[in-house]
Amino acid sequence: MIRRDFLKSCGALAAGAAIGTPLASAAGLTDPSLPLADGPDTSLNDLTLPIRSLKPEVKRQITVIVIGCGNRGNVYSRYAEMFPDAMKVVGVSDILPDRKDRLGNRHNVAQDMRFGHFREVFACGKKLADAVLICTPDDRHYEPCMTALSLGYDVLLEKPVAQTKKECKAILAQAHKYNRIVAVCHVLRYSPYFIAMREIVRSGALGDVVSIQHMEPIQYAHMSHSYVRGNWRDSKETTPIILAKSCHDLDILRWLIDKPCKSIVADGSLTFFKAENAPAGAPAYCTDGCPVGDTCPYNAIDIYTKQKRHLGVFDLDGNRDPEVILGRLLNPRYKSYARCVFHCDNDQPDHYVSEMVFEGGVTAAFSMEAFSPWGGRRTRIMGTKGFIEGDSAQFTLWDFLTRTPKVWNKKLSDIAEYKGSGHGGGDLALARDFVEAVSWQDPARLSSTIDVSIESHVMGFAAERSRKTGRKEKVK
Repeated sequence: MIRRDFLKSCGALAAGAAIGTPLASAAGLTDPSLPLADGPDTSLNDLTLPIRSLKPEVKRQITVIVIGCGNRGNVYSRYAEMFPDAMKVVGVSDILPDRKDRLGNRHNVAQDMRFGHFREVFACGKKLADAVLICTPDDRHYEPCMTALSLGYDVLLEKPVAQTKKECKAILAQAHKYNRIVAVCHVLRYSPYFIAMREIVRSGALGDVVSIQHMEPIQYAHMSHSYVRGNWRDSKETTPIILAKSCHDLDILRWLIDKPCKSIVADGSLTFFKAENAPAGAPAYCTDGCPVGDTCPYNAIDIYTKQKRHLGVFDLDGNRDPEVILGRLLNPRYKSYARCVFHCDNDQPDHYVSEMVFEGGVTAAFSMEAFSPWGGRRTRIMGTKGFIEGDSAQFTLWDFLTRTPKVWNKKLSDIAEYKGSGHGGGDLALARDFVEAVSWQDPARLSSTIDVSIESHVMGFAAERSRKTGRKEKVK
């Protein structure tokens, strides 16, 4: 589906096909000072959007080595199981033998192509596959990416790209030097929800975009799991939370506005998850018998064994038995996830706000919040002719001229094979585009170039400097 056909199909947006009061009331947008036009209820779900099947169009099968066999490595390598004629996993690398062999067995990887440390993949000094999927922790992106590019590999690179602005720009330069494809895993760009939102913005239905408000609610248990107890708790060992968690959001803002960011100012701090806020008698570990465990929403035993959230880190192989999960929490390898949230070595802010000015004076306000009962981004886009408000599952478009709200809430399960693809369908759609880009040696098949991906990272580093210094920062 090309854009001109989309615009033709939704031409009524700019003119504003009238709908009635019931939909407006349901959308929570009824304003007695703006009487609604009469007409039948309609929705945006019938619009033809540039959302493709997950089945790739390839010139030839590509071969890949998965570096990092945890959650993300498993997610992207799943694409090879869905479309084996397009992608084949021929190597795996992980410092944890059980993870390496679990993924290796799934893809029938030869024993001599099962590596421990990522340096072993490159030790022979030549290419062993067409591409590498770098799905290692944040602090182990730069070295394997730089080495892979120098040897001629194309790269699928988990976000964030690297730990510093200097390293990010070095990867950009390396990609250009060796003329290699680098796809950064900004997966939200590939989700039908955000694709629909962006295409409506591009159609002109909102007029000129003037401002955006965007919030990322992390969800309280997710915050405690990943950024207090988990791998991303220490900004110095990994990356600041604005990049570790929210570089997706900076990228989406850049993508929606479609103009460079010129300046940014930010604030935020670690307010709650600190030792001085620990309840009296709280032990170092929830498994040590906490006197307030029954009333603490961050109790690890409750989150993992009862709610069964975030179990991917425990290598359970599908076993969700509470006693097995509890055993993992007592195991030294996983025991960090049993820690009291007030007795961790964390430094990531639990609330973070920033304001950005883009070329042409367009402004954006971004808020990352730990204390919410749900996840799912919330977005409001203010234009000269209309307004959009969305919650990652549906969004409502309001036309100022006709006062007619219209809703996009297409279920992911209704869109071909997207059911089961994480990040609103974006995970496997990204894998498809990467496979096509490598197969055809055409980076234009990707939604985002490495240049634009680095640009949104530079925004994040500028935000963190602003948060620490209290000064407005130029983005450059």
